[in-house]
Amino acid sequence: MENLKDSAPLLTKAVPHLVDSIFVRGEGAYVWDHSDKRYLDFTSGIGVTNTGHCHPKVVAAIHEQADLLVHTHQNTAFHRPLLQLLEVLHEITPPELDTYYFANSGAEVVEGAVKLARQATGRTNIIAFQYSFHGRTVMTMSLSSSKTIYRGGYQPLMPGVFFAPYAYCYRCPMAEADPEKFGFDKDCTWPLDQVEFLLKSQTSPEETAAILVEPVIGEGGYIVPPPRFLQGLRKICDKQEILLIIDEIQSGFGRTGRFFAFEHFGIIPDILLMAKGIASGMPLSCVASRREIMDASSPGSHGGTYGGNAVACAAAVASINVLKEENLPENAARLGKKLLNRLQELKEKHPCIGDVRGLGLMVGVEFVQPGTRIPHAAKAKAVQKACVDNGMLILTCGSYENVIRWIPPLVINEDHLDEGLSIFEGALKKTANI
Repeated sequence: MENLKDSAPLLTKAVPHLVDSIFVRGEGAYVWDHSDKRYLDFTSGIGVTNTGHCHPKVVAAIHEQADLLVHTHQNTAFHRPLLQLLEVLHEITPPELDTYYFANSGAEVVEGAVKLARQATGRTNIIAFQYSFHGRTVMTMSLSSSKTIYRGGYQPLMPGVFFAPYAYCYRCPMAEADPEKFGFDKDCTWPLDQVEFLLKSQTSPEETAAILVEPVIGEGGYIVPPPRFLQGLRKICDKQEILLIIDEIQSGFGRTGRFFAFEHFGIIPDILLMAKGIASGMPLSCVASRREIMDASSPGSHGGTYGGNAVACAAAVASINVLKEENLPENAARLGKKLLNRLQELKEKHPCIGDVRGLGLMVGVEFVQPGTRIPHAAKAKAVQKACVDNGMLILTCGSYENVIRWIPPLVINEDHLDEGLSIFEGALKKTANI
């Protein structure tokens, strides 16, 4: 197994890795490398293995389907797992969203949604948000603003994209200037006012097809907005006949304590985007929308060879059933509260922690220079490395790369969480001088 490392240089340098190991197996919340070292995996394959590594029911569904039919193109004929997946998805999505389209990746469904919105409205422009991440294709890079590493060297990108401030209350310039008037728990409309200003100054409603938004920012820093923000976007879209596209690629499938994060905010999107946790690691993504919107798309306008693959669909059916049968969204909500409380306690002891925020098991810890709000990326990286060295895989994120994101499998129990928190607290102490 060690000799396999000789093949690593064949990979492009554009694929960095967190651990200099070869992972050979996984089970539940753990993975093991080639030397049989065990890691607590609080990355979940970046929000993919919500049902844990190699859940027996998901593995059984993959095996069973692989013996029957691996692939047939969805434009050729339906297959049973596809029809079964439609049934289980329709049970967990709003009844208004009654039509579905399948692809392989998050970027593909983002592109599909934008193309759909343009065809359905006859308009061209898209409003997206600062700190957002929607993919690495040319179109989805154009819609992302979390880091320059995703866009640098590829300009000019797709025109017709306009960025508004996200409701990032910890770094809101208005809240810093006047905390008595602006902030998460205040009746503040500043981010919504900026969207309205965009519609007055840069892209008129008559040329704006959609507003694209993550209900909880992922790659850009695990940012949870106040409910009034998404509710206000819904009102703006209704008033101006703009479509609201909700990107649940990272926040979906129980991650935030409900099947979808938008449920926390009392809204329903016009177009819903799903990927990552939908199939426990098999490549699958989905667009859901209303029939009249979907029917506006011309036949063959979006597609791909592998979308709706039979084995991936079987894995998705099993994954969704596991989420329901084992009450994993509820588990995420319960343990997420404990995680937030414990991290808040650590924040009181460690002034390098500027903010703790999250929904369910989608939690961010933002590091700053003590006594300030100056981002402290070096501290975040040092804490991450110390965690990895002590057997816990965890990721950073954020435009300043100063946020550690907690994104464990939803099958974890209190013992797993306590183990992770103990490793994290040890990492804070180990890096006290940084």
